[in-house]
Amino acid sequence: MLKIHFSGEDILRTRVAPAADPVWELVLSLHVLRGRTRDPLTANWRRSVARDLRQDASSEQLRLLFALSPPRGYFPDFLTPYASVEGFEAGLDALRRTPAELLHRDLSVLAAENQLPSSAAALARGEVAVLHHLAESMEQYRSLAISPYWSRIQAAVAADRARRARALLDGGVEGLLTSLRPAMRWDSGVLEVRNYPHSRELHLDGRGLLLVPSFFCAATPVALLDPALPPVLVYPVDRLGALVSADAGAASGAGRDSLAALLGRTRAAVLEASDEGCTTGEVARQLNISPAAASQHATVLRNAGLLVSHRERNSVLHTLTPLGRAMLDA
Repeated sequence: MLKIHFSGEDILRTRVAPAADPVWELVLSLHVLRGRTRDPLTANWRRSVARDLRQDASSEQLRLLFALSPPRGYFPDFLTPYASVEGFEAGLDALRRTPAELLHRDLSVLAAENQLPSSAAALARGEVAVLHHLAESMEQYRSLAISPYWSRIQAAVAADRARRARALLDGGVEGLLTSLRPAMRWDSGVLEVRNYPHSRELHLDGRGLLLVPSFFCAATPVALLDPALPPVLVYPVDRLGALVSADAGAASGAGRDSLAALLGRTRAAVLEASDEGCTTGEVARQLNISPAAASQHATVLRNAGLLVSHRERNSVLHTLTPLGRAMLDA
């Protein structure tokens, strides 16, 4: 179990990442791609990415990246720099500037349980060319495995952020931390992460905690090993259906049929009401329609891929997908 200890100052400085973190999603997707899980929601993604990697003549260049991200257990802290909260390029820039002592330390931990290629030794020495090669490999892998699916990943993370925002408004930061159950439990200033692979205690010491909702995070949240780094806790979100590329989702006959059913002012109003997250009851009150009618319209919008819905206790919260937001803006 991982126990994270909060002071009053830590509670004030705790926040949720502003969007899906592209570097964390990239690294954690490598674990899903090569792990033993048979999650049906990522099965098509795994097959498609594996096929593309086999067909890509330059995929051998990814060997070091794959070696640094084994399907189970520890992976280096330097692969997911804190700066990635500002975006993919900011994360890669920070990766390229990783000090040699941190590279050596992290790779020594990794090498204790994994066989690494010879290029890892050069990386551990801080050779700039190898660091740049690693960054290029991450860009290459991202174009194959992450970018075509990014809108779906963003939608799942945005829906989770709406849930956390509602919990924060209703119960403050303690309400936010309590909402992370059942994978985590908040009690008397301590956030307990259940089923964590190692027994650890992390004292935030006034730094606060950055909560990073992640599509590719498995059932167990992830924290950095080095307690001196800015505290980060990555946790899984509901995946909101199977992971398909944006092109595949747009081309499906079911999607076209559902979109055809959207015509009408009331559904457009439901879509607009859900812009910042709205429960079924709030939609009904705002539009002066019955809760049953609000639920029916939300179902049509959800089936068309324009809304995502999540049950929280006795209510269902609806939020826009990227497609829904684009349609609303148009």
